[in-house]
Parts: sequence; C-alpha cells; structure tokens
Amino acid sequence: MSTGVRRSYAGAMGSQIEPQELRSFVRHAEGTISPKTVASLYGRAEMLSRMPRPLQRWIVAHAGGESDIGFVVDPYCTFLAYGIRDEATATRLLPPDYRLAPTSMFADEAPRPCAILGAFTVRASTFCGVRVELYLIAEHVRTGMLTWVICDYESNTINYDPGQGFSGATTSHAVATTSHAGEVIIDVRSRERANHLSVTAALPQATVRALDRRLWVDGNLSVDYGGRLMHPGSEPFGLVFDPGEMTRALRVPHDAVRVERNTFGAGFREDEPFEVACFPYAQHFITTSYPRSRPIRDEHDLEEAVRGYVQRAG
Repeated sequence: MSTGVRRSYAGAMGSQIEPQELRSFVRHAEGTISPKTVASLYGRAEMLSRMPRPLQRWIVAHAGGESDIGFVVDPYCTFLAYGIRDEATATRLLPPDYRLAPTSMFADEAPRPCAILGAFTVRASTFCGVRVELYLIAEHVRTGMLTWVICDYESNTINYDPGQGFSGATTSHAVATTSHAGEVIIDVRSRERANHLSVTAALPQATVRALDRRLWVDGNLSVDYGGRLMHPGSEPFGLVFDPGEMTRALRVPHDAVRVERNTFGAGFREDEPFEVACFPYAQHFITTSYPRSRPIRDEHDLEEAVRGYVQRAG
C-alpha cells in the first residue's frame, strides 16, 4: 500500500476508541486463537456432523465453558455487491420478519436492494480457513436492525449453522490470496453444490473511499441465517469490534475486476457487481463460539463493549 493510502487510513478512523485500547483489543482477539485447539476441534466437528440435527442443536444450546472467541479476518478480504433483479425470489430466502433493505457498500453510492458476496481468509478460536459467504441485506421489521443475512457459504474448514448443523469442508478447492502484482485472486468451488466464485481484482487502481456506516457498523451488530441455513427459533448474533475498522476501504473500479465465474445467488441477482470493496488490513472481532444474541444496539454500545474486553484482559 502506498504512503498516501496509509495516511488516508490513519486520518479516517472515526472511532472514539483510543489507539492503546485498540492495540489491546487486537492482542486480546489474536491471543484467543490457538492452532492446537483448532486442530483438535476438526475431528470433533466431523463426529458431531454425523449426529441427528436436533441433537446437534441441543448440544449447541447447552454448550458450557467460555463462549466468546476471537475472530480475525486477514488482509485483503474482498466483497462484491450485486443488485437484485428478482426481489420475490430473494425475499423467500429471508427468515421471518425481515424485508430487503436498500443499501450500498460505499457512502457515495445510491442505495439499492443488494446481495453481497464476501471472500476471505479467517482465523478463529474454533476454525481457520477460506470462506465465501452470500449475504442478503435486510431489515428486521420489528426492531429496525439492519442485518447481514447469510444465505449460503462454502468453506475449506469446519462449519456450524442452525439449518445444516456441523459439517467439515465443503469445497473441492479454495483460494483467497494475493500476488506480487497487487492482485487479489479468489477461486472457491464447492464439491457439494454448484457454487463457484472465481475473481481477480487489481488493487493498484483502487482508491480509499468512505464506507456506508449503517451497513458496516450497525449491520454487523445483527447477523442472521437465511436460505438453507436458517432454522426456526435461531437468533441473530452480533460482532464486537472497533467501529473504526469499518470507516473506509479500498474501492476497486469495475475495469480492474474480472469475474470469471460466479454462480452464488445466480437465480436472483444481477450479472455484474456494482461495487467491489477490499480491506487491506486485518479486522479483529469478538464473537461467540455458537450464534448467540448480544444486547448491543448502536455504535456507543459497541465501543463500550470493546472497552469492557480491554479492561478484562488487563
């Protein structure tokens, strides 16, 4: 990243979290991740996946021990936003009490109902690997909370969701990496479904732009499951993070993006993305080992939660 871009990021942080607090939170999130623990959990998750799903859900609901985990999305995670051409089909994938909500990834783009594909490498206390997730952006009709609804995903590591329960890797191959030419290279293919995403994005042409705060901050306080992943009675869950991490990102122009193949959501989304965003730094979250709701409703509550973890970590 050029010096100019680094300076733009340094001046863009709108959070009230102090730099020392942020560094402490980052160390805490990273410090919870143990490769040895992740390795031991893989076989356990595969064993649980063979159990009946009602029993799996019972085990999750009664899981004891420390539920909070560190969740780190490594640099150059990339998001593609697509307009929705068939809103009726997309709406059928939403859980009850949700409706599609117009939004955009960047602050200066006209809002529209959209589906977003995220491709990233993640490290957590419970799994590490590459994931592609398909989201519909929706609003809960009673609470008004903007929500990222995960409707589909593929991953080369262990997984858990309310609808499908535990599973091992679902991909035949999974690549989310960069090249010395400044390209993000994504190629993730499912071995179980028709899902395949193959994208190359050239970052030298990208520019730093302000993100839509409601989507990236408020939306990540409420994440839910839809499509084949949802199950009646499951609750939306939220992430704890410094909102400054969601202030700006790289906006990759259309002519710098080559989508060679994308079958995720092909039945209801438009053919080409209208926005592509890339985060050239690691993002650090605290979440729960299994989906559980949190009483965090706005940015102020979020910052207080960050400070709480910093204080408990010492």
